[in-house]
Amino acid sequence: MGLGWYITRRVGWAVIVTFIIVTVTWALITAAPNPAVRQAATQAALDGGNPSAAAERVRELRGLNAPLHQRYIDYMVNVYTLDWGWSTMRSQPVTEAMLSALYYTVQYSVPWTLFTILLAPAVGLYSAANQYSWKDHLATGFAFFGYAIPNFFFGIMLLLLFGVYLEWIPITYNSDVPVFSLENARQLIVPVFVLVTGSIGGTMRVARNESAEFISADFVKTANAKGVSKLRVYARHILRPTMVPLSTTIVGQLLALFIGASLLVEIVFGIPGLGRLTFRAIIAQDTNLVLGSTLFFTFIATIGNLIQDLVYTVLDPRISFEDR
Repeated sequence: MGLGWYITRRVGWAVIVTFIIVTVTWALITAAPNPAVRQAATQAALDGGNPSAAAERVRELRGLNAPLHQRYIDYMVNVYTLDWGWSTMRSQPVTEAMLSALYYTVQYSVPWTLFTILLAPAVGLYSAANQYSWKDHLATGFAFFGYAIPNFFFGIMLLLLFGVYLEWIPITYNSDVPVFSLENARQLIVPVFVLVTGSIGGTMRVARNESAEFISADFVKTANAKGVSKLRVYARHILRPTMVPLSTTIVGQLLALFIGASLLVEIVFGIPGLGRLTFRAIIAQDTNLVLGSTLFFTFIATIGNLIQDLVYTVLDPRISFEDR
C-alpha cells in the first residue's frame, strides 16, 4: 500500500488537475468572440449580403450553435481519445501541428535540461566548498546575473553580438539543417546558453546553501577522518542528500522556464517550436490548438511533479510513503 498506492493517487490527481485546467481554458476561449464569425459577418456586409445569416452559417459549420454542455462533452471526449480537432491556423490536425513544433522544441530543451541538472548542483557544491573566497563570489555573481537578467533581453544582446557584429552564429534559424550537425549546434548554442543561465541561478543558490550545511556535518567529518577521498565525500556524502530538497527547485525552475521563458526565446531566435506555436494560436484564437497546447503543458507539469516525488525515494530511501 506504500509507494504503489501513492503513485496511483498522484496519477489520479494529475488527471483531475488536467481536467480542471482544460475545462477553465475551454470556458474562457468559448466566452471570447470567435474571429471567424465576425469576419464572415463583415465580409457579407461588404458584399451586400446578410451579415446575420453569414454569421449563423459559420456557427453551424463550426458547431458553435450546439448547446454548451454538448460542445463541452464532445470536446472532453475528444481530448481523452487524442482527437484534438483541426487547427484552422495551420490547416492540419492539432496533434500533427504540435508534434511538428515539438520536434524543434526538443532540440534545445533536452540539452538545456541536461546542462542545468548537471551544472547547477556542481557549481553550488563548488561554491560551498570554497565559502567566502573569490571562487565563491564568482560563482554567486554568475548565478545572480543569470537569475536577474530577462531571458529575452539577454538573448537579443547575444544575438546582436555573436550574430550581427561577430557573425559567429546565424541570425535566422534554419529548420532545414540536420539535427545532429555542426550547423544546428551553432544556431542552438546561444538559446541553450540563455536558458541555462536563467535556470541555473536559483538552483545553484539552493545547492550552495544545502551543501554548506552538510559540509560541517558529523558524518562528513567521520568520512574525512577515515581517509575517504574528497571526490567521494563531495559526490556521495554531500551532493546526494543535497539533491533531495534541490529536486523540488530544479523541477520548478525548469517547468517555469519551459512554459514561459522558452516562448520568448523561440520568438527572439525564430525557432518554430511549441511555445511560438502556442503564442500564434492565441493571437489567431485557434481554440483547438490553444486547448491542445494547454493540455500538453499541463501534462508536462503534472508528470514533472510526479517524477520529482518519486526521485525522493531514490535519493533518500528513509522517506516513507505509507502515510502520504
